[in-house]
Amino acid sequence: MKDKKPPAVEVVKSPCVHICCLDEQDVCLGCYRTCDEICKWGAMNTEERKSVMKKVAEREDASGNIMKF
Repeated sequence: MKDKKPPAVEVVKSPCVHICCLDEQDVCLGCYRTCDEICKWGAMNTEERKSVMKKVAEREDASGNIMKF
């Protein structure tokens, strides 16, 4: 009889690229998170992080920045 592995826990990695500079709307020019999202990231659950990542993608697209890391 094989031991059952516990279900894998999905991990949403931080979008931080270590270019921390907030614009006038308090959005980081490196990762596109707001200051509030950055501060709360460590305490967020997976669903909250996914929600932030969706907003990050929308902000990045809206920025017109073509650089991808």
